[in-house]
Amino acid sequence: MRLYLCEKPSQGKDIGRILGAKQRGDGCLNGPGVIVTWCIGHLVEAAPPEAYDAQLKRWMIEQLPIIPTHWRVEVKSRTASQFKVVKALLAKATELVIATDADREGELIAREIIELCGYRGPIQRLWLSALNDASIRAALGQLKPSGETLPMYHSALARSRADWLVGMNLSRLFTLLGRQAGYDGVLSVGRVQTPTLKLVTDRDREIAAFVSVPFWSIDVALSCAGQTFSAQWLPPEGCTDDAGRCLQEPVAQQAVQRIRAAGAAQVAALTPVPCRLAVQRIRAAGAAQVVSVETERMREGAPLPFDLGTLQEVCSKQFGLDVQETLEIAQSLYETHKATTYPRSDSGYLPESMHAEAPTVLDSLLKTDPGLRPIIDQLDRTQRSRAWNDAKVSAHHGIIPTLEPAKLSAMSEKESLVYRLIRAHYLAQFLPPHEFDRTTARLSCGDQTLQAVGKQVVVPGWRLVLAEPQADDASDDAAPRSQVLPTLQQGSACQVAGVELKALKTLPPRPFTQGELVKAMKGVAKLVSDPRLKQKLKDTVGIGTEATRANIISGLLARGYLLKKGRAIRASDAAFTLVDTVPAAIADPGTTAIWEQALDMIETGQLSLDTFVAKQAAWVTQLVTQYRGTSLSIRIPQGPPCPQCGGATRQRSGKNGSFWSCAKYPDCKGTLPIESGKRTAPRKRRGGSKAP
Repeated sequence: MRLYLCEKPSQGKDIGRILGAKQRGDGCLNGPGVIVTWCIGHLVEAAPPEAYDAQLKRWMIEQLPIIPTHWRVEVKSRTASQFKVVKALLAKATELVIATDADREGELIAREIIELCGYRGPIQRLWLSALNDASIRAALGQLKPSGETLPMYHSALARSRADWLVGMNLSRLFTLLGRQAGYDGVLSVGRVQTPTLKLVTDRDREIAAFVSVPFWSIDVALSCAGQTFSAQWLPPEGCTDDAGRCLQEPVAQQAVQRIRAAGAAQVAALTPVPCRLAVQRIRAAGAAQVVSVETERMREGAPLPFDLGTLQEVCSKQFGLDVQETLEIAQSLYETHKATTYPRSDSGYLPESMHAEAPTVLDSLLKTDPGLRPIIDQLDRTQRSRAWNDAKVSAHHGIIPTLEPAKLSAMSEKESLVYRLIRAHYLAQFLPPHEFDRTTARLSCGDQTLQAVGKQVVVPGWRLVLAEPQADDASDDAAPRSQVLPTLQQGSACQVAGVELKALKTLPPRPFTQGELVKAMKGVAKLVSDPRLKQKLKDTVGIGTEATRANIISGLLARGYLLKKGRAIRASDAAFTLVDTVPAAIADPGTTAIWEQALDMIETGQLSLDTFVAKQAAWVTQLVTQYRGTSLSIRIPQGPPCPQCGGATRQRSGKNGSFWSCAKYPDCKGTLPIESGKRTAPRKRRGGSKAP
C-alpha cells in the first residue's frame, strides 16, 4: 500500500481527488492501492526540559545550561488522535510519499513523525508549487527520491534545536537574573525574535534622539509658451547640508529678493546674501533665462514576480495589511482558491522551463477575468524578461497565477486585492520596459540658480498594469513633483509667475511598519558596519525565513514587546529592558543572519547537523557561564506602599490588566490598582496600485 502524507486535510483532499482516493476513512482518504492522510501541521514538537529531568520544571540558575545528549520529541496533546492514525497507517505502508509543503518546515513536519514511528520503508517526495489539478498531476508524475530533500530536514532540525538551546537556556537565565534585580516579568530570549526586536528599539531610539533642523527652500512658478511649470532654487555651496538643503535663512531670504527684484535674466555669480532678499530679487526679476537643458532617455524593466517578503512589504504599504494577514491571504489563494502558486517563496525568479506554460497561464487569466482583454491583447507572449532565470531560482520560484482559471467571485475583498497584485506582476513580464525622458533645466533668475526637472513618458510599457507608487505622506515638502516641461532651449526666457519661500524642518526617521520591518529583516546586511561580516551577509537571507518572519513579528506583538499604533509598530518598555539586558551577540542582527547561512550550508551538505548543534551548545554554555553571576540593572517602576504590610510593591499583570502587588507575595497578598480607583481591562486596540 502506498501512503501519501500531507501537511493539512485540505491538501490531502486535493491530492486524494487526483489519485482517486475519495472514500473517507478515519483521518484519511482511501483509494485503489493508495491512502492519503495528513498531519494538521506539527503533530510532534521538541520536548521541554522537564521531559529530560522532572527537576527542570522549576527554574533555577544552578541547573543551567540544559544541553540534551539525546534529543526528544513528544506528541502534541491536541492532535494526538491524528498522530495515532498516521502511526497506524505507517505501520501498514509498503511505500511512503511525503506530500507536505515543499520547504524546510514541511520536511521537518513529515520526517519527525517518520523517525518517531520508526518507518524504514522506501520514501519518495512529492514537490508541489501549486495545488491546482494540472500542477498536482505533473508533480505526481515526477516524484523526487527521498535523499534529494533529506538535507532540508537536517537544516530544519538544526534550526529547531538551535532555537531550543537559545530559548530554553537564555530565557530562563535572564528571567531569573531579572527577578534577582526586582523585575517580575519574563525576559523571553529568541535566536531570531531578539535581533528583530533590536531593529525596532534601535529605530525608536533614533527617533527619540532626533533633533530637528530648520531649512529653507524656494519654489518658483515659471511659464513658457503658455505652459506653467515649477522650478526649485539651488542654494550656493557652503550653506547646505549633505542633502543639499539650505540651512541659512538669510541666504534664502536674499535669494527670493534677488529673484523678485532683478530686471533682466542673466548668468551671474551667486554671492551669499540674506534669504528673504533672494526671494524678493527672484520675484522682481520677472523672467528667468534657461542656462542649460539636458534630456536623458530612461528605461526601467518590469519588477520581478513576488517573493513572500516583498509581497508582505507591498501589501503593508499599499493596503495596510499586517504581515501575518498577508501570509494567510496568500496561503488561502494557494490552498483554497488554487489561484496562485506556493506562497512561502524566497525567490521572485521563475524557472526558464516555465516560460512554455505562459500562454496557458495567460489564457486562464483571461477566462478568470474577461475584462483583461485590452491588456492581454498588448502582451508579447514570447518575451523573456529577467524573471526567467534558472541560476537565481531557489527551492521555490516567484508567486504567480496557476495554469487553471480561478473564481474571483469566491474571493474576499482583501484576497482579490492581493490576487490582482500578484497577477499584475506576472502580466508585467510580457510588456515592454517603461521608457521616459528625464529633462533637467538650469535657469538663472536675478543672479539666482533654479532647476526644473520634468518627466515625459515615451513608452508606458509595464506601467499599464502597475501604477507608479504615490509619494509618501511624510515625504519632504521640498522634493520636486513629477511634471512635463515645455520645450526649453538654452537662452529661452521664462516668466516668473510666483515665488514661495518655505520654512521647513528636517523630519525624524519614521517608525517601522510591519512590512518595512520584514524588509529590514531581509536586508539586515545593510545595518551591519563590520566590513568582513557585511561581505559574508551580502547574499544571506537575513533574519529568519520567508516562512517564519510573520510568526516572529506576531509573537513579539502577542508578548507585548511590540505595540501597534496605526500602521506603525513601536517597542514597549519591556522590549528596551530585554534588548539592554541580553548579551550583545544575541541581539545583534548580524549574528542570526550568520546562523541562517549555516543552515543553508547544512542543506547543501557543506556542514553537518551534529557539528552545527555542537557549536551552538558550546556557545550557549559559554554565555551561561559568562552571565550567570551578572547583576542586572533594570529600571523597576516604583509603586505605592503595600496597603497591608507597608512594604514595597511591584507591578504585576493579571487577567484584568496591570496592578501593584506586594513584593513579599505570596506571604503578603496586598494589591493596589494602577492610577485609577479600580482595575480595568486593557483597552482593545483597533485593527488599516493599479493592479489588473
